Parts: sequence; structure tokens; C-alpha cells
Amino acid sequence: MARDGDNKDWVKGVEMRFVKAPLEIDFQECDDRYEEFKREFDKLSESDEDPVGQWLKMAKARGETSDSDQVLLTLVTELHRKLDTLTKLVKGEEVSYLSLKNSQMIDSIGYEYFKLKDGGLIPQKEYYARISLPVFPKREVPIFFRAYSLDIAEILLIHERDEKDWNSYVAARERAMIREMK
Repeated sequence: MARDGDNKDWVKGVEMRFVKAPLEIDFQECDDRYEEFKREFDKLSESDEDPVGQWLKMAKARGETSDSDQVLLTLVTELHRKLDTLTKLVKGEEVSYLSLKNSQMIDSIGYEYFKLKDGGLIPQKEYYARISLPVFPKREVPIFFRAYSLDIAEILLIHERDEKDWNSYVAARERAMIREMK
């Protein structure tokens, strides 16, 4: 419940800070499909989804990119990803995701939590979801979450790279909110 018009919620004595962030989410209760959802979650990991990024990561670890302009290298890598995507599209090799029963907008986010605009969650149930995260590069972020209430959820499992991008996005939204208040 929000207090005094602030951006905080309290659930079971836990204070959660939220910032407005209109994101799209597709989700479904795990039930007996957990293993199927976990396979997609693992498939969408950085190494499986992004061989170019994995190659770049290994090259950086070997020190092969120390003399390179990192921004330019990132942009060229992203251009290569786009070409891979276009090639797959032309060949009819579209990336397919599991069908999830629910689709909705996220109203606000925090570092470990988010709040759905229209609710509909069952408290204490676990869900699998994909969130369209508008970061560079834009992508579908798979997560597992537990419902705290009808509209508030805690992120239980997220890939490391996605968690960094999620946290950066939350921080960017917080900065934007602060600028708006000035």
C-alpha cells in the first residue's frame, strides 16, 4: 500500500521502492510446466542466444580487445547481431518463444520487484515470464518470479547479464523521475 503519495509499497513488512516504468510482460503460473519454462530460460541465456556476444566476451578475457575502441566494438557486434537476425528472418528461422497465457503492462519497477498495472496474480505462486526490456540491445528478458500480492512480484531468477541491465534500467528510470521532480 502506498503511503502519503510516495513511491513505496509495504508488503509483509518489506519496504519496496518503485519507479514508473511502462514495460510489457508475458507470464504464466509455473505449475506442471516448470521444466519446460526452465529450458526456455536456459536457452535464452547469453551464451545460447548470443554467440557473437559470447565470442566477444572470450576475446576480452584473452586481452585481444585491449587496443580496440570499446564503443565501436560494441556497435559493430550489435550490427553483426542484426545481420544474424535478418539472415534468420530471410531463411524463415524465426526465434519462437513458448506461449504464455497472460500479457500485461508493468506499472512500476524496483531492483528486485515489479508491480503489474492490472494485477491478477495469485499470492505465493511462482510464475515464468518474459519482459521486453528497452536496453541496448533491446531483448526479451526471461525471469521467474513469486507473487507477493495481486499486483506485486519479487524476481526470483534472472540471468546475470539481464540483472545488470535491469538494475541499470531501474537506475535510469530513477534519475528520470528525479529530473522530472526538479
